[in-house]
Amino acid sequence: MLFRRSLRASTAALALLLPFAAACGGNATATPASDQSSVTLRVGATGWKVEEALLKFAHLDDTPYTVKWSQFQGGDQQLQAIRAGALDVAESSEIPPIFAAADGKPNFKVVAVQRGSTLNQEVVVPKGSEVTDIAGLKGKKVGYVQNTTAHYFLYELLKQAGLKWSDIDAKPLLPNDGLAALNGGSIDAFASYGTSIITAHQQGATTIGSGQDILSGNFLWTARDSVLKSAGQRAATADLIARITKAYAYVRDGRQNAFAKVIAATTHQPLAQAEKDFRAQQAQRPTQARTVGDDTIASQQKVADVFAELGALKSPLDVKSFWSRELNTDLKKAL
Repeated sequence: MLFRRSLRASTAALALLLPFAAACGGNATATPASDQSSVTLRVGATGWKVEEALLKFAHLDDTPYTVKWSQFQGGDQQLQAIRAGALDVAESSEIPPIFAAADGKPNFKVVAVQRGSTLNQEVVVPKGSEVTDIAGLKGKKVGYVQNTTAHYFLYELLKQAGLKWSDIDAKPLLPNDGLAALNGGSIDAFASYGTSIITAHQQGATTIGSGQDILSGNFLWTARDSVLKSAGQRAATADLIARITKAYAYVRDGRQNAFAKVIAATTHQPLAQAEKDFRAQQAQRPTQARTVGDDTIASQQKVADVFAELGALKSPLDVKSFWSRELNTDLKKAL
């Protein structure tokens, strides 16, 4: 039932995205890697366009190719856009590509991994709630962002507390909708990530469970098959991923406070809190790219197996079918 709901939601989203995809068009696959002046990459960002801001801050936004950033509430929406042809490259957790490939006809490949922080991945309850731990969610209405890290760590936290998915009244919600529902009292708890969790805390929410030690810290760069067929787009994708790694290193080199001002201005949080969160994230796991390896594929396979166990997938999924090492050589050189 959960899978069918997810499939219907994805189909609806794809229908909305298709006109945008047609308007954007695609790039010619004949562009050579050495000439990127005519190359355009349509790249997704979750929450806010942190990578775009980061590259500008680090003076690494002077790419020989054009990057068009689009903002989404979650990686699941980015993968829907990839499927619809509205994006060329997406960044997400391990979860969205699993559901995007569940029909057996993915038009994309996972081409690189970005190691990152798993902080701000939490289950929160509103101010004044009597629920103090995950076990207290039994029989409660719990919002979660479907087909994302929130979906995964909520299920794992429930198992750790001796509960089944059926022991809660699970409500799939987008981050912004989930925040509104939490504050409005229509749900008792909310599993989410990133800026939505930061905002929830600003509004008095408290944490009763975290995905910090459940999630792998692998965030996946996914590219449409057409990108891999284009020498120009392929080279541009490797270069962009490497630039983002270098930009994070630039900020970590004594510029955390300065970049925190950019974060605070965008996410509307106090500067001290923005800097504290950024430092904590980079201390837990410095953000940096790495190439595809057997271990990164195995990590996502573990996640896919959990969703099959949950019943969110119609059947078990072999994830290596949508991974590619085609970018490994270019990415190693770019890094």
